Amino acid sequence: MASSPSRVFAALLPAAGDIYRDENEPGMGGHTVTVQRTQNSAREVQVTGSAEASCPADRATVSVSFRNSKESVNDVTNSISRRVEYILQTLRQHHVKGEELTVTRHIYRADDLYHMEALVMVVFSDFGQMERVCIVLLEKLDKSVCVSTPHFYHSEECLSLLRRSVCVAAVENARLKASEISSMLGQTLGHPLLVREEEATERDGGRGGEGRVGEGVHRPSINVTSRVFVTFNLRHKDRTRKKI
Repeated sequence: MASSPSRVFAALLPAAGDIYRDENEPGMGGHTVTVQRTQNSAREVQVTGSAEASCPADRATVSVSFRNSKESVNDVTNSISRRVEYILQTLRQHHVKGEELTVTRHIYRADDLYHMEALVMVVFSDFGQMERVCIVLLEKLDKSVCVSTPHFYHSEECLSLLRRSVCVAAVENARLKASEISSMLGQTLGHPLLVREEEATERDGGRGGEGRVGEGVHRPSINVTSRVFVTFNLRHKDRTRKKI
C-alpha cells in the first residue's frame, strides 16, 4: 500500500496569546502552524493525512453455453442433460463448489424441431483453477460448447477490506505527521480527539475486465484513496514525566 504525502495543518492552542504562522505550498508536503489562545486554553494539533492503494480483481465469471435440436422434447432434454452433467462432473473434479455455479435451460419449438439452450455460469476466486477447468472443457467438448472469456470483478468483501485499510493508512500517516509537528513544538502527542474521513474516492486503475484463457489473462485493478482529518491533544513534555 502506497501512502501519498500529507498536507498537514497543525493548530497549537497554548495558554499564551502569541500567534505564529509558517505557510508552505499546499499539497506539496508543507504545513501551516497556527499558535493562538482559546477560552479553555486547550492544546491541540489538527492534521490532514491521505493514502492510496490499488487491488486487482479477486473474482471472475466464466459461462459455458451450448444448444441442441431434436424432433422430441425427451430427446433434446436428454441430450442437453448429458452435456450438463458432464460439465458439472468436470467442475466437481476440479473442486468447484455448488454455490459457485448456476445452470439455466431454455427450450422452444421452431421449424418442427425442439430446441434447447443451456448455460452454466461459474464464479472463480482461484484463477489457476479457472484456467485448468476451461482448458479441459475446450479439449474434451471442442466446438460443441462455447466457453466465454473470463469477466473479472471485485467482490464486495475485497472492496470493503481495501477501503478500510486505506483509511487506516491515512490515519496512521496523519498521526506520524502530527507526532513530528508536536515534537518540533516541544510538545508530546496525546490522544486523538477527532477522526473524520473527509474524502474517499475509487477509480479504475487497470486494464479491461476481460481476458482470453491461455493468452495471458489481465486482471483489472481499482485504486482507492482516502483523506482524513484528525485532531490530537498536546501535552507538555514535562507533564509526561512520572513523579517519583
